[in-house]
Amino acid sequence: MTAPLVTILDDEPEIRQLLTEVLTDAGFRTQSFGRAREFEASLKHVTPDVCLVDLSLPDTDGLALVHRLALEQGASVIIISGRAQVQDRVTGLELGADDYITKPFDPAEVVARIRARLRDNRPIPQSGNTAHFNGWTAHFDRYTLEDDSGAETPFSHAEAEVLRLFLDSPKRLISRSQMQETLGGAAGESFDRAMDVRISRLRTKLREDPKNPRLIKTIYGAGYIFLGDVGWS
Repeated sequence: MTAPLVTILDDEPEIRQLLTEVLTDAGFRTQSFGRAREFEASLKHVTPDVCLVDLSLPDTDGLALVHRLALEQGASVIIISGRAQVQDRVTGLELGADDYITKPFDPAEVVARIRARLRDNRPIPQSGNTAHFNGWTAHFDRYTLEDDSGAETPFSHAEAEVLRLFLDSPKRLISRSQMQETLGGAAGESFDRAMDVRISRLRTKLREDPKNPRLIKTIYGAGYIFLGDVGWS
């Protein structure tokens, strides 16, 4: 099983080193960056499961970056910042962050918040960890999609949450409110946009026609429905 990937964006080398060591010891993979430009460039090649983002960055506005991550990347974002004012926390969460931790922080709390976000302690459904549908095999133990030729495409933990929700309830309408209740996060435009991004990415990885997808159908004004025949092993 591939360990979840956590990216760290903070301009303080000591903070990056501390978080890298703590998270590595806790079993996560990590990448760390001191500048937003380097961090955003990395997103073209990897899809992190959680992004830890400081708001006081030398080359960009941290809140604007959080908003882009939530809406364009569909990423799970935890802000770690020295800004402790209530308004900063509220603004960060309204712009799409999933959590907000103030500095100075307890490293153990950061690990706990990440694990909570990834739902590591959520019971594994009885259906198993491998799903078979319409020529595809989804391996949830290692976060990969395998086509009928054996070629594999990785997907993120955030994408896995959405895909599993569909595969556990095939041919049933799943409303936005059901998605929010099951997956967590604050309801509203930021959640809806994040879900849209994740579903769009899943459709791309499943090689769906964006104008007429076969498997993940949008029921406008109601939600989504997954039309495949699903088997588990």
